[in-house]
Amino acid sequence: MVGYLVADKRRIKRSIKGLQRVKTWQLIIVFILALFLTATFLRLNNIGMIERRTAVLAADEAGDGQVTINRLYDLQRFVSAHMNTDMGKGLYLETSYKRDVQAAYDRASLDGNPNGNIYKKAQEVCEPRFDRYSYAYLQCTPGELAKYPAAGDLEKSVNVPRADSYLHVFASPLWSSDFAGWSVVVCMVIALMIFVRLLSLGVLRLILRQHYKSV
Repeated sequence: MVGYLVADKRRIKRSIKGLQRVKTWQLIIVFILALFLTATFLRLNNIGMIERRTAVLAADEAGDGQVTINRLYDLQRFVSAHMNTDMGKGLYLETSYKRDVQAAYDRASLDGNPNGNIYKKAQEVCEPRFDRYSYAYLQCTPGELAKYPAAGDLEKSVNVPRADSYLHVFASPLWSSDFAGWSVVVCMVIALMIFVRLLSLGVLRLILRQHYKSV
């Protein structure tokens, strides 16, 4: 019985030595390098989204509708295929909205107004106050139009486009099969290896300490 216990003890010690061939600090270094690569790839994905979003805004600012649509498709395809490309609250085509609202009021003002194009006058007051789209900006224009006697009739006749139809939100996947996605998998595998290795060493040493003290 003692001989069996001694042989079993030697077998466990050999298992511990086998696990110790690859040092924990070596795995940790590999894990840190993998984390660095993962962070780099995730950052590149985010930069790619920002570049495409900027291209959409530039096309919208230029007033080229077809180019804007093409850039939106590019942005949608990229975001839907790459992780870490969340757009936050989305992308609002402010220039297109202002341009279309202006056109709607211009068409409604063709019949003539003793005060001239009152929408243009309202915009001259509101635009300097707000440098971006907001609820306050939407409220400013009707408030300025209400100062003119004929504004009520103009507001009824104009077909103003819906502001929310100019907001575009594309969903980013939690995981994607690109460099960033697979580097995340590598990091998880290495982290699991480190955990299993430490757990195995701890269990084997505990067995030696608890069950073979008499040998």
